[in-house]
Amino acid sequence: MKSHFMFSKQKRSGIFLLVILIILAQYIYFFLDFSSNEITNVNEDELRLYKSEVDSLRKVALDLKALKIFPFNPNYITDYKGYSLGMSNEEIDRLHQFRATNKWVNSAKDFKNVTKVSDSLLAEISPYFKFPDWVTNPKPKKYNKFYSSSSKPKIVTQKIDLNVATALQLQKVYGIGEGFSKRIIDYRYKYQGFVSTDELSEIWGLTPEVIGRIKAQFVVKTPRKIKTYNLNTATRDQLVTIPHIDYEIANSIIEERILRDGFKNIEDLTKVERFPIRKLQIIRLYLYL
Repeated sequence: MKSHFMFSKQKRSGIFLLVILIILAQYIYFFLDFSSNEITNVNEDELRLYKSEVDSLRKVALDLKALKIFPFNPNYITDYKGYSLGMSNEEIDRLHQFRATNKWVNSAKDFKNVTKVSDSLLAEISPYFKFPDWVTNPKPKKYNKFYSSSSKPKIVTQKIDLNVATALQLQKVYGIGEGFSKRIIDYRYKYQGFVSTDELSEIWGLTPEVIGRIKAQFVVKTPRKIKTYNLNTATRDQLVTIPHIDYEIANSIIEERILRDGFKNIEDLTKVERFPIRKLQIIRLYLYL
């Protein structure tokens, strides 16, 4: 420590002189005025131009910070989205309560009726509403011009034979288009005609409602010839020739027939193990008692 604080007379004089210079410099800095008294001439036009540029840049910055609204479906407005659009909590709650009933807003008018927003807010945000295409551009429903008259119940003699019906005649039934009419005719061609209108259930895509409408307008007047079998005497090899019956089901039918000492009616087949109950109407076409 002595080596750091032991100074010679010359060093002490130097330190004393340095302290005096520092005090003198501080005195000059605080008590003397170094500012210039010269007045610079300012160009007022350039100053106004500069201020206008600063103002325009400030406006651009504010616009960039402002909320940007992109097209949206008003049915899915969240609390935050509604608040940012300027909606009140009550208006947002009305929309959510309406949607909770599984109903939809399909127009700006519906939105106003549900939320009760002001006209000014609606005018501001409605241009950004985006609804699905099926709402904004609904396709007109195609109704067959013959449907209303041809859908009336008919007696058997008035019905058209399904085995000679044309595609256009089939398409007069509501629910039958070009695709279904082609499938019906292809099935008829493949099996050389229908045995019964119950065979319509074999055509893929036809619903029970559409089949019911077909049966109201068509009937099989010229059924194709098929071989039928007595349910109580048919052999296994004969049963497997019937659609939807394989060897396993045929064996089960024969076992059930033995246990019952013969079937009393065709519906008893539904008690057979693994029997295709849904195909009973087709299978019964090939059986008798």
